Formats: sequence, C-alpha cells, structure tokens
Amino acid sequence: MLTTEEIEFYHANGYVTATGVLSADEIAELRRVTDEFVDKSRLVSDHTAEFDLEPGHTAEAPRLRRLKYPEFLHPAYDRVFRHESIIDIAAQLLGPNIRHHGGKLNMKAAGYGSPVEWHQDYAFAARTNDNMLAVGVAIDDMNEENGCLLVVPGSHKGPIYSHYQDDVFVGAVTDPDFEPESIAALALKAGDISLHHGRTLHASATNTAPDKPRRLYLLQYCAADAWLISQAEGVDGPEADSSEHVLRGEAAKPRFAEVPPVPTPETIRPGLAGSIYETQTLLERRFFE
Repeated sequence: MLTTEEIEFYHANGYVTATGVLSADEIAELRRVTDEFVDKSRLVSDHTAEFDLEPGHTAEAPRLRRLKYPEFLHPAYDRVFRHESIIDIAAQLLGPNIRHHGGKLNMKAAGYGSPVEWHQDYAFAARTNDNMLAVGVAIDDMNEENGCLLVVPGSHKGPIYSHYQDDVFVGAVTDPDFEPESIAALALKAGDISLHHGRTLHASATNTAPDKPRRLYLLQYCAADAWLISQAEGVDGPEADSSEHVLRGEAAKPRFAEVPPVPTPETIRPGLAGSIYETQTLLERRFFE
C-alpha cells in the first residue's frame, strides 16, 4: 500500500512507484508465459490482433515488441490484472469503484527495443473525467539504459497536447513548441510497479543495453464513473458493458468533470490502425531514434 506521502506525491507529480508488489514466483511465471508468446510469434510475419512485431522479425529470430490485451490471452496475465495488491494501490488513487480499460505488454529486446514517443493516454480516448491511470508491472529490472518509462512530473495538471499531424492521428505529441522538461526516469526492479495518471506525459527510449531485455506489463484502470465520452452520451444509468468490466466495487453512472479539451482537427483523415508503435511510424518530429 502507498503511504500518505506517496499518495500526495502522486497527486502532485502524476506518477509514483511501489516496490516488491509481485513475488519472485509471480515474476517467474510472467517471464515463462511471455517467452511462450515470443516463441508463438515465430509463426507470423506481420502484425496480428495479438502481436505487434519489431522491424526485422523473422521465424528464426523473433522480435515481438507488444502483446496486445494479454489479460485476455492467458490466465497468468489476467491474474496480475486482478491482483489484489495492485488493485488495493490503484483504489487509493482512483477510489473504491474500479474498471478495466485495457492492457498491453511492451517488450524491448536487448540492444534494439523500439522507443515510444511522448504522448498522453487521455488523448487516445477522452473520458467523462480524467480519473484514470496506468500501472506498469516490471517483469525485468529496468533503468535508462534498457528503456525504462520516462515521465514529465506535474504534466497531468497541464494541457492535453495535439496528437495529430496533418489531420492524422499519430499517437504522439506534435505541438512544435513542445519540449519535455525535468524528465524523471522510473527505474524499477522486477516485481516493482509504477503508476502514472492518464494525462501524464510519458515515453521510453530505445533499449541500448546489449544483454538486458525490458518487459513492462501495462495495466490500465479507471474509476467506474469515467466513461468514454462516446459511450456516455444519453446514458441514464450503468449499462451491462460497463458492469462486466468492473474489477472492484460497483458500476456507476458517468460523471462529467472539467477536463482540458483534446485538440482535434475539424477534418480527420485516416491514419494507421493497430498499436501505438504502428501509429507512431507516421510521426515526423521525433525525440528518439
């Protein structure tokens, strides 16, 4: 559980970390299952509904960079998503009624793991309020060398930046004046977790460590009253599709709160579907090579 000081730190900075949340046995199982999925990715040569592949992926040398919605693919991942200790901590920040809204396992293999450019989760899916966060479960030890999560402290209290380039959603900040400042690197040991607010600016660089993989299982939670705006219009009470995703507490009516607008062009042209890695391939201004 977080201390009072850690909770205050989260609300002030938009992120916090907690040590030793998962046991050595739980981490060992996640590693074993993840290795199995990497091995399965040998059978595909292009992105699928489950797999996002690194450039250069082959059957002989599989390069899997994201497992999409792993909690629906294997019980080991689902157990972590519903882990009592993790949800206890999330409840300290979100309140008693918590809903699932997606997970992914991002992998940076030693020596080449792809970067993720600066972005804000809220820009991908605006909600009726911003009481949402992501939990990063460290499957490996991670630091700046092998591409740990980077955040801009306090950015959850600032604007939501445009993630559009030439009227196409590219999954990253495109404001020409944006320069990340006072960056915090979230170094973790395997079994630790990080938590960051849905509006916190975050990114991760390429894994430059020659022998240290970096696998981060990202669990996304929101308060039960934080509905996707598109689903909340005209809703008088909780719907069945909301109730089935509640992990703790009860379903709730959408609560509308004042949140900075998500900059959106009048005309939106189609971009690339798929994971953030695919979407960001269109990005022209990059912070990471």
